[in-house]
Amino acid sequence: MTERAGRTGSDTPGEPLPPPRVGGESVLDQPADAGAAMAPVAVASSDPLAHGPADSTPVAGGGTTAAGGKVRIGDRIFAGLTAGASGVVIVLVVLIGTFLAIKSVPSILDDKDNFLTSTNWQTTPGNLRFGIAPLLWVTVIISLIALVIAVPVAIGVALFITQYAPRRLAKPVAYVLDLLAAIPSIVYGIWGAFVLAPKLEPVQRVLADIPLPLFHSAQARGTIFDGGVVLAVMILPIITAISRDVFERTPRANVEAALALGATKWEMIRMAVIPYGRAGVVSGSMLGLGRALGETIAVYLIVSTASPPFRFTIFTGGDTFASKIANGSAEFNNPETTGVYIAAGLVLFVLTFVVNSAARAVVNRKAVQ
Repeated sequence: MTERAGRTGSDTPGEPLPPPRVGGESVLDQPADAGAAMAPVAVASSDPLAHGPADSTPVAGGGTTAAGGKVRIGDRIFAGLTAGASGVVIVLVVLIGTFLAIKSVPSILDDKDNFLTSTNWQTTPGNLRFGIAPLLWVTVIISLIALVIAVPVAIGVALFITQYAPRRLAKPVAYVLDLLAAIPSIVYGIWGAFVLAPKLEPVQRVLADIPLPLFHSAQARGTIFDGGVVLAVMILPIITAISRDVFERTPRANVEAALALGATKWEMIRMAVIPYGRAGVVSGSMLGLGRALGETIAVYLIVSTASPPFRFTIFTGGDTFASKIANGSAEFNNPETTGVYIAAGLVLFVLTFVVNSAARAVVNRKAVQ
């Protein structure tokens, strides 16, 4: 035993082990160019050309491979097409913004009232008196009502589909919910005006008892509240679909770690699923908000325009930017009058950009965290 130990190792502390030998010769004694005779075999290499012969025949029509530092022709063409598509979108957005600005600035300069704070809307050529304050209020508040109603429902439905429902039930529920996005806006408008609005009158009477100006009762039907509820139904499929996708992508390790710590089903969802998908829920909510801000036909049919003087209440009628432009389409017969409505479109254009930028900032901050 002592003799064998003396062959394989050293009994003296600090004495190095003898070099390994292959065929009776030390590996360390090989000449410097011995390794050059045998090229090492690449295993799990990140280089796509590491496997296979170096002189392999390139694909016909594929161009030069990356071995010489060049990109294939097909890759160059595809990269050029994608860059061109992105450039076209940017150019279109810039052109639309430029058009709105050029056409609306003359009317804004001729406005005899404050464009941002006035509640008047007089489009008589030569005597323009108009402001966007009521339009901005109705557009923002009706969209916020839709978000307040739609987001919690969408999160609940997405969690039910991804975490609770069996597969044979989850797929039909998701499919039916996605079909809501295919229903035309005019159908939602007719349904909201003639079916839903009468059913919401008792709800409005209950909310009117809240001692806040926001819930002051002014009329029974055709209110901003009615339009917000219908918009909530319209944006529900968008928010639910995106929330469902991000919840399904929760890493399995996070879920199993929470359950291994003794968490219940709800605790696992609260600690692992919801934090992981929070950025996706915000993105889906902002997409739904963009849909609500620009909705025209449904609001045009539901929300009454014969409203009393402007008041900060959701139980009255009014116009959003989109419905105001649709209502005034008959007045597009004079450049000065048309510029008034184009100015409203410009504000809506800017508002949409602000909302998207805010959503991007929130999502990026969540990603960094």
